[in-house]
Amino acid sequence: MLMAGVDEAGRGSVIGPLVIAGVSVEENDLPKLADIGVKDSKLLSPQKRETLATQIRKLALNCHVVFLSPVEIDHVVETGKRLHRLNRFEAQSMARVIAILKPDVAYVDASDVIADRFGGHIAENLDFTLKIVSEHKADITYPIVSAASIIAKVERDREISRLQQKHGNLGCGYPSDSKTINFLRDWIRKFGFYPDFVRKSWKTSKRVMLESDSRQKKLQ
Repeated sequence: MLMAGVDEAGRGSVIGPLVIAGVSVEENDLPKLADIGVKDSKLLSPQKRETLATQIRKLALNCHVVFLSPVEIDHVVETGKRLHRLNRFEAQSMARVIAILKPDVAYVDASDVIADRFGGHIAENLDFTLKIVSEHKADITYPIVSAASIIAKVERDREISRLQQKHGNLGCGYPSDSKTINFLRDWIRKFGFYPDFVRKSWKTSKRVMLESDSRQKKLQ
């Protein structure tokens, strides 16, 4: 039996891509993931994630990663109900990953509040039959999903690092990071518009833009 895990990193960020990763292994090799220390990526240091990502890629039969750019995400969000459209887009993207891995069973971390519905949206985008286990917090429950979580987080961190090298300290890219907010404010003050690596449809980026517009009007 070929088993796969699929997870994402960067769903809530205002800067950078949403990264979806899939990892497939033979069923008999599943215990090896726990043996090397695989667990939810959020519980690991960046250095440990990097080390484990290398080990996971050696152990896995296949790994596949999809990057969803801010431009793609903005298009999806702005053409419908934000959360509904983003959930469907993520399900379609996970289906793309699963189509490459072609497992017998796929475990996925559900984004939809109704986990089974999320699994159904994935299945409707596949042209072959498999078992899909769609659960909340699957990255904690199943090491195979934890492995995918680690790969996704490492790839997103690398992309954020590349952006930082080019554009300066932009924080982790999430609205909760003051460095990210300051970066957005400074960028708008200098250029008056956002670059392609910022999600313009996010409430955070819109709020920063409105704050900038208000300041400009007061100065006039």
